[in-house]
Amino acid sequence: MTDLAPYASDALASRGRFVPEHDAAERSPFQRDRDRIIHSAAFRRLKHKTQVFVYHEGDHYRTRLTHSLEVAQVARSLARALRLDEDLTEALSLAHDLGHTPFGHAGERELDKCMSDHGGFDHNAQALRIVTSLERRYAGFDGLNLTWETLEGLVKHNGPVLDAGGNPAGRYAKSGLPHAFVEFAQNHDLHLDSYASPEAQVAAISDDIAYNAHDIDDGLRAGLFEVKTLLDVPIAGKAIREVEEMWPGLDRHRLIHETVRRVISWMIFDVIEQTRANAGSSNVDSADAVRKSRSAIVGFSPEMSGDNAALQAFLAQHMYQHEKVIAIMHRARRVVSDLFEAYSTDPAQLPTDWQEHGYSRGDSRQARQICDFIAGMTDRYALDEHKRLFDLDPLFR
Repeated sequence: MTDLAPYASDALASRGRFVPEHDAAERSPFQRDRDRIIHSAAFRRLKHKTQVFVYHEGDHYRTRLTHSLEVAQVARSLARALRLDEDLTEALSLAHDLGHTPFGHAGERELDKCMSDHGGFDHNAQALRIVTSLERRYAGFDGLNLTWETLEGLVKHNGPVLDAGGNPAGRYAKSGLPHAFVEFAQNHDLHLDSYASPEAQVAAISDDIAYNAHDIDDGLRAGLFEVKTLLDVPIAGKAIREVEEMWPGLDRHRLIHETVRRVISWMIFDVIEQTRANAGSSNVDSADAVRKSRSAIVGFSPEMSGDNAALQAFLAQHMYQHEKVIAIMHRARRVVSDLFEAYSTDPAQLPTDWQEHGYSRGDSRQARQICDFIAGMTDRYALDEHKRLFDLDPLFR
């Protein structure tokens, strides 16, 4: 796409990679980033990492991989309409969940607890570790050697992580900046106190859109709530009523699909209109101008923001806090804590290529290595390891 908006990222003007490489004749730097992400081991493992449901519960529920693909589809639609760089947008959409643990947010919370004395755990920081260090495929460097713009977007897609005074901001205001961010920033300046590119902002809001839509779909199909309970939720209720008016008596399966596709479409159209208005009122004329803005350029309208908040509140109550989900995730957290304790007590239980000698019990370097190993596990591998170490499967016995 050559007719980019003035505030889009320009692949030909990329700030480059931290390990210099020759340009590819047929691919832009952002295309190469996307391709490296897709071919990474961490991306393949997303196939067996779940978000709400554990892998054994059915083949039709979303995994981190299918979610990432759906985010990329929404994001490319937005990027094309807003005349942004689609390849950078797609790369960030596909990479945004690379750092997630097995068993969704429950696994992340437990691993953060296990690492409380060693700098904690954060999935965004873990994604940065993966693409800058833990992926070891290339002869000339560790990680994927992604462009500055992609790394910036991974770290800051939800907004600045430092305020103007250099203090942790946003989601890190209370917990502090993850060690991986601090360590990387010592040698590489990602301008942590500014917003990211418009492409990164598109990837972030596409994550919200895809999450909402597929959680409605998965929650209904799993029987965690019924269609009628959504009627009072602004955007979902509006979609249901429109579908039922157009097709009275439509079967439940089609009703769910028609509802979800409307929610996605309405949110996409709203973001397009609001972002165009924001860009116009802010007079941004470059990607750097977007970075220096006082607020995000990409976003929902005030009305849609309210509808989105109401939908998220509904899902929090009826899905994430459902007794079935709480029960399985409580047991999933036990798997993570048991594995961390077992490897900490006897590091020889780790695979040979994950064993480092010379660490003492409680050494933060060893704890981080164990954390990296567990975070990279799929649900299935974590359960198999737990059964190997304890001869017990706590999820299903």
